[in-house]
Amino acid sequence: MKNDTAVFAAMRFDPESGRNIWTGLRGTREALQRDGFCIDPISMDFCPHEWIDSKGYVDLDLDLARTMPLADILPHGADEL
Repeated sequence: MKNDTAVFAAMRFDPESGRNIWTGLRGTREALQRDGFCIDPISMDFCPHEWIDSKGYVDLDLDLARTMPLADILPHGADEL
């Protein structure tokens, strides 16, 4: 299995704090842009394409995804979640 798909943290703007906040989602650049999320460029990581669901998001419910490091990596600003 190759880590060949670039994924990013899906961020949303929080008007109260004036900062982007992590939504808890990770996905491909195309999926995040399509769904109107901001992209945290610092959060770029790579994962196996088997982890990507049909909508373009990392499926962290997969048993495999839960046992690998990507599921434990929080993006920049995730302390605000």
